[in-house]
Amino acid sequence: MAFPNLPPTIHGMRAPGTIPNCPPGLEYLTQINQLLVCQRFDLLEVLSCFETSKKYEVMNNQGQRIYFAEDRSNCFLRYLCGPSRSFTITIYDNIGRDVITVHKALRCSCCWKNCYLQKLKVEAPPGEKIGYVYQYFHPFWPMFKIKNANKEDIMKIRGPCVVSSCLTDLNFNLLSLDEEIVIGKISNTWAGFTRELSTNADKFGIQFPLDLDVKIKALMLGASFLIDYMYFELWS
Repeated sequence: MAFPNLPPTIHGMRAPGTIPNCPPGLEYLTQINQLLVCQRFDLLEVLSCFETSKKYEVMNNQGQRIYFAEDRSNCFLRYLCGPSRSFTITIYDNIGRDVITVHKALRCSCCWKNCYLQKLKVEAPPGEKIGYVYQYFHPFWPMFKIKNANKEDIMKIRGPCVVSSCLTDLNFNLLSLDEEIVIGKISNTWAGFTRELSTNADKFGIQFPLDLDVKIKALMLGASFLIDYMYFELWS
């Protein structure tokens, strides 16, 4: 698989050493408690209103690149099905290894209880399931469950009651299963990124405890793509 060209203006975070019981490529996540995800646009694609793929940089709060992500989903499905479409996002580290894969099947976007709600699978490394993110019905809130590789519920994500790409500072909180403790959050804006990144579109931030399991951090990264595609994507 061709590795996407990396922008030369952003420095990559130095790779840590091997860590026991940590999936290869997720060692970076042991050192951070914040992520910033920025979509990158190709000028010709913007001018032609036609995207061949969607590309993202995943950075720490110092603007150092940790990962580069690419969605090569079918452009016909992208325009026809919008956020309901299937996609596979491949996430690479700074030396070009594909370390995380996020899969979402084609599902309708109806939010009623008996309809097919959105879900995705996260693998790290590719081929090794580490967990899932399932949307589930709630009459007032956008709700998701984070599940481990055995599909056991481990945490929840709750969004605001009103979600729109026109609104800013919207938080999707990572919660304990009893919804009593806020553990982290996914936001569609970010206050801590460096000035030179301010021209990029589609930014969203992820915050979590430093000592959170790296697999859950990777699942939050996958969940952030799902939430962005469902509620904030402008280039469908």
